[in-house]
Amino acid sequence: MKLLVWLLLVAGAAVAVPLVVGHGNGYVLLVQPPYRVELSTSLFLLLALLLFLSMHALLRLISYTLRLPENVRAFKHEKRSRDAFTALSDSLVALAEGRYSKAERSAANALELGADPLISTLTAARAAHKMKNFERRDYYLAEAERLAPDGEVARLLCQAELLLDQRRFGNALGALGQLEKRDARHLPAMQLEVKIRRQLGDWDGVLALITQLEKRGGIELLTAQQWKLQAHLELLDRNDGDAEMLGVYWQKVPDSDQLDSRIALVAARCFVKAGDGATAARIVEKSLTKQWDGALAEFYGECIGNDPVRQLEQAEYWLRQHHNDAGLLLALGKLCAREELWGKAQSYLEASISLQQGSAGHHALAQIMERLDRPAAAAEHYRQSLEYKIAECA
Repeated sequence: MKLLVWLLLVAGAAVAVPLVVGHGNGYVLLVQPPYRVELSTSLFLLLALLLFLSMHALLRLISYTLRLPENVRAFKHEKRSRDAFTALSDSLVALAEGRYSKAERSAANALELGADPLISTLTAARAAHKMKNFERRDYYLAEAERLAPDGEVARLLCQAELLLDQRRFGNALGALGQLEKRDARHLPAMQLEVKIRRQLGDWDGVLALITQLEKRGGIELLTAQQWKLQAHLELLDRNDGDAEMLGVYWQKVPDSDQLDSRIALVAARCFVKAGDGATAARIVEKSLTKQWDGALAEFYGECIGNDPVRQLEQAEYWLRQHHNDAGLLLALGKLCAREELWGKAQSYLEASISLQQGSAGHHALAQIMERLDRPAAAAEHYRQSLEYKIAECA
């Protein structure tokens, strides 16, 4: 804008001066006793213009000279900032490329040049950690705390992540504990904590964290299901053989988890092992009512409840909707055998084997053949059961 104004003034002067000079016949008289100077108007205007331009140039030169130290400092500061930004960018690229030594050097250089202290120190800490130089990693983390106190959340998350990678689980939880004082519902911290508690075997804590993460959409559905299954497996195994403790634990399990066929199958096996087949049967029935699962239906035949007739009726009711389920037919065969309904048991087991050959089916049918006094058939089914058992273990 200033350049445009100056161009307009110069253009105006270029037009006005020739007009004045070409048509003017006046003069200018300057008197300073005892001197008298008489100049033509044209010459006076020219000299005045030259004087103005000279004074302007002189003032500009003086102003530039006075501002020179400040300009030099500003130039150096700008260059230093550019160099710091370049060094920091190089460190991040090197870290992503796996060139950890260069990443640490560039980050340290960026920090020295005045780049963002939090990003510089955390980048250097990650690079040093990757090179197993834990002493320098801790030094950079301490520098991050000293130089960027406002970046505590980022620093503590980084520290906890690196300590987890080093398998220092207690120290990692300590770092997250400091973060929890600032924000107890910090989502990335919760995601990191659940990984740490899995490593520590704190399965109650894992389940509690997964529940919170599911409510906030902070964990993938498949991952949540797998981790919950592992947690329930561990906790059920911890109470294995104690029906009373298993019952207390199972009452605390949310309905959504009780309906999961994989969790229900593990729980049912634990209750059967503890001698509580009735509870195992109820667990299987509850889960299968919500979602069908062939493996769970097969295990129903192992659940010796208080009312075997009702169990048999329940299984036959399921068969109406799942008549081609080999596992359910196998369970029906075992339930009928338990009630000494040998003919029905044989029919169900043969139907199961026709749909799916397996060790369990042949073994159960061999036992039926023994009860029916057919030793040759029993021996043949025992042989086939053994063959399938070997194949399944291979």
